[in-house]
Order: sequence, then structure tokens, then C-alpha cells
Amino acid sequence: MFWRPELRRHPEFMAGVRDMLPVAPGLGAWAVMSGVAMVKYGLSPLEAGLMTLMVYAGSSQLASLPLIAAGAPLWVIVATAFCVNLRFVVFSAHLRLYLLYLPKLPRLITAYLSTDMSYVMLIKRHPVPTENADDRLGRQAYLAGNACVSWFSWMSLSLAGILLANVLPMSWGLGFAGILALVGILCSLLQTPLQRVSALVAGAAAVLTLGLPLKRNILVAIATAVVVGLMLEKRLPGFGPTESGGTKP
Repeated sequence: MFWRPELRRHPEFMAGVRDMLPVAPGLGAWAVMSGVAMVKYGLSPLEAGLMTLMVYAGSSQLASLPLIAAGAPLWVIVATAFCVNLRFVVFSAHLRLYLLYLPKLPRLITAYLSTDMSYVMLIKRHPVPTENADDRLGRQAYLAGNACVSWFSWMSLSLAGILLANVLPMSWGLGFAGILALVGILCSLLQTPLQRVSALVAGAAAVLTLGLPLKRNILVAIATAVVVGLMLEKRLPGFGPTESGGTKP
């Protein structure tokens, strides 16, 4: 993806890099804590390194660690990681409009490299897909720039956390910096009443169903916000965004 010359030379690539750089420290702190946690829960440095490189999903990694330490069945661990990452089903359904024209292998690589941050930044800068070939390349270049920064930040600092696991205590709470980074980027995206209401509904649903097993409160939150958002958009047409991404007059 970001190794393709036509993407790296495109101005949108550097725009993606610049937009991701301010949140990279938060992602890095989260990555360090994830690396420390994997070793603290009993994984060897080699196992933790392979998990970092192959999974590349901090939330599901952290959710599965207690289950791995407790010797839970494999299907329970896989189901937990699956439920935690269900939000990417929603992301993928939307990104499909941006990337469907690509061959399967680039789409698979993009799926591996895409994160919450890269997705929301792409949607913020380019809220509407396009059929124009030059504009498509620009959107892909922007996503590649985002992915480049987030992937290298996560991998380098997660591996650093693995190597320094016996030096850095988990009590520092470095992972909270990653959560703050996500909250910050989320708040910057809430530009319409419909988006604000949907975010509040999702947050309330996630808190009210916190006790559900396998992190299914995340799935409930997403489903509730989607249903409420669609209902409001149909009943209150002026409540949602226009095709250009702004608020309807």
C-alpha cells in the first residue's frame, strides 16, 4: 500500500501523514502498554512480537490476554476478539465504496493496515466517495499516509514495550493515552446534530450493557446507534448531513 510509488508521490499521502502525526503519541503510549501487558500475562517476547505483527488490533489483543492466561478454550478467545473488532464490519461496509475498484490483494492489505484513526480521518477529509480515477488515487494515497504513520508507530512502540516489559510497570496506565486520542478524534468528527446524537446513544448503550460477556456491549452500542441514526434521518430530514458532508440547511 504505502510502498507504491504513485501513492507516496501523491500530495494526499503527505497530508495523511501530517494529519496522523498529532495523534501518533497517543497511539504509541497505547502500543507500549499493549506490549507490556502481553509479556506480563505470560507470553514470551517471541509470542508477543508475533501477536503484535500478525493481529495488529490493540483492543482485541488486550481483551484476549486474560483469556489466554486463564487457559480458556480457543473458540472463546477467537469469539471475544471477533466481538471486540465487530466495529470494523461497519467501517468496511463504508470503505467498500472507496476501495471496491481495487484488486483483492490490495484490498486485503488495506484491511490489515486500516485502523479506527485512519478510517475516521479519511471520512473527515473525504466524506463522499468518487468515480473519478484521480480523486480515487488521492483518497487511497491519503489512507496510505495515515496507515504508514499508525502502523510504524504501533509496531515500533509495541515491540519496545515487549522488550521493556520488566522495566515499565502497567500501573502507569499508558493505555489511557490511546483512549484519549480516540476520544479526541471522535469529537472532531461530530459536526452535525445526527452525529452527536448517534455518539451519545452509542456511548449510553455501551455503558448500560457493560456487563455483557465477550465485549458484546460494543456490538449493542453500534447496532443501537445505527438504528437510532437511521430513524432520525428518515423522520427529521434536516437533521442529517448533505452529500458534501455538511449540515443540511
